[in-house]
Amino acid sequence: MHKLTYWLKLEWIHPKWQLPTAIALGVFVAIGILIFRASEATSYLTDDPKACINCHIMRPEFATYARSSHARVATCNDCHVPQHPLWKWPFKARDGMRHAFMFTFRLEPQVIHASEMAEAAIESNCIRCHGKLIETAGNIKMNQHCFFCHREVPHGRTHSLASSPNAIVPQLDPILK
Repeated sequence: MHKLTYWLKLEWIHPKWQLPTAIALGVFVAIGILIFRASEATSYLTDDPKACINCHIMRPEFATYARSSHARVATCNDCHVPQHPLWKWPFKARDGMRHAFMFTFRLEPQVIHASEMAEAAIESNCIRCHGKLIETAGNIKMNQHCFFCHREVPHGRTHSLASSPNAIVPQLDPILK
């Protein structure tokens, strides 16, 4: 307990620097809370597809998904995230941090492509849901991904904001009221 109070009271810092350090830490924590709130970070803990349009760049993908047959039976996470509990949350955390970095520093590409890890997850989920259909189909080349032939499922050919500037998507509540 003494060790904890030693760290919390900033006794490890020279007394002259304790107040400026406390102020800097307070500002740092406040900015962190603001970023956490502004980014709707808790929404990514759900399976709600609307979480994917917190970022404007995903609107074409959401609009095409919402009008597909997949929207009746699956969420974005059902197709794009590993379903095993040991892999789901680390995958979501890694992918979320990558997206946050890319969008914060405006490094996102004009046309979105799945990463290698995302491709593996998508392939695994295709097989998980459509495995029986694949078994009965017979003449399938299993040395390529399902989405090689079914690349327009469920998003069609629309893969960028420029190709669908007027995509109709749900209006989100303002982040800061």
